[in-house]
Amino acid sequence: MTSLTSARPPRRPTRSVALRDQKPERSLIPVGMTTISPHTARRVRHLEEVLLLTLSRWGYGEIIPPTFEYLDVLQAGLEPDLIEKCYKFSDPTTGRILLLRPDVTAQIARIIAMGIVGSHVPLRLCYRTTVFRYEPEHAGREREIFQVGAELVGSDTVAADGEIIGLMAECLRQLGVQEFKISVGHVGFIKALLAKSGLSPDGQKRAEQAAARKDLPRLEEILRAERVEKAQARRILETPGLYGGEEVLARGRALAGHQMDLRVALDRLSKVYHLLTASGLGRHLLLDLGEFRGFEYYDGLVFEVFAEGLGYEVAGGGRYNHLIGRFGRDLPSTGFAFDVARLFRTMESVAAPAVGSPVQFLICGHADEQPRVFEAARTLRHAGYRVVQGEVAGTRRTAVRAALEEAKRLKAEVVALAAAGLAPDEVLVIGGAVKVRQSVMNIKEVPRLLRQ
Repeated sequence: MTSLTSARPPRRPTRSVALRDQKPERSLIPVGMTTISPHTARRVRHLEEVLLLTLSRWGYGEIIPPTFEYLDVLQAGLEPDLIEKCYKFSDPTTGRILLLRPDVTAQIARIIAMGIVGSHVPLRLCYRTTVFRYEPEHAGREREIFQVGAELVGSDTVAADGEIIGLMAECLRQLGVQEFKISVGHVGFIKALLAKSGLSPDGQKRAEQAAARKDLPRLEEILRAERVEKAQARRILETPGLYGGEEVLARGRALAGHQMDLRVALDRLSKVYHLLTASGLGRHLLLDLGEFRGFEYYDGLVFEVFAEGLGYEVAGGGRYNHLIGRFGRDLPSTGFAFDVARLFRTMESVAAPAVGSPVQFLICGHADEQPRVFEAARTLRHAGYRVVQGEVAGTRRTAVRAALEEAKRLKAEVVALAAAGLAPDEVLVIGGAVKVRQSVMNIKEVPRLLRQ
């Protein structure tokens, strides 16, 4: 069993990438939940807005799914293992069991099947949301997972597969991430191998789980225990190590022989690979015949994205042609989701522009001048500026010093005082990041200081 290339990103145990800036006291916050500081929140929102803007430009409309679902409704789209990881509680009104959203794709499948977003296809939908899954504390994974994703519903074509992967790559490029690998495979290949091996249904499920983890010793143990014929076992054990470039397809065809279901999977994979290569993504692509997403509803092309410097995927997805049918209306579909926390970790090494709105004006005054502070701040905010209000005390000199210190902390561009003795529409400009002379100005004239 020999890998055709060593270029595949390493698989390591997935560790959480916390957005919190420091570890909280264990007794004060639930394990696996995240507290995000204002500074980090601005960067996270910037990341999400870039993703949503890119998705919008490709024609994907945002959908906001509910936080709760009825278990007896959504379970049609969830696997038993995932249901076990759901947070469940009783609805006080109906007595039915509710669950916190564990998976967005299953929700969207339910929403589409109900006709809530219309019946015309193809549908292009995107979302920014959070999913909740119970994970043992020692697993090192978050229980609150921030996601941004997209779904293309109603088209089972090579072009649709190419579009969703191309869109995912474009999102990364818009964020400034240039070094990444997209591992692309087809679950139909290895599933067909396992189905033809004589494994029991339980043995096939355990073999699929081992193959998904690239756990070859465990996979070999399962095949041996189920007495799979040696030649067939060798083909199965070779498959998870087949990753690389176009040579992978040639070796896959040799393993497939004349078995049509295997060749159909390879043909689809080959067509998508060549389409993406022609679109300029060749250097980012990695074929992997052992690629196996962790959700059973995937039944076609699947993919994961690895960013430079991280040992786990930052995004993943694939084709699920029969998931929506579990809710009553069968439609071919494909999609992906970014793990925002992991993507945020990737962005730490990217020279990204400053995010968030700077504090442009700090307006301060004594307690009895606060009505004038409020009026000055309101005028500037109505003009579109970000303004922070403050209260100072003491003499004029003390007040000026306190205001300048606060402006330095906030990195405010201009700081002004609403002071006694000035007209109602006047302020005393005293400094800030923008170098200005102390002077009395009409509040409507203050913004021109930013243009000096």
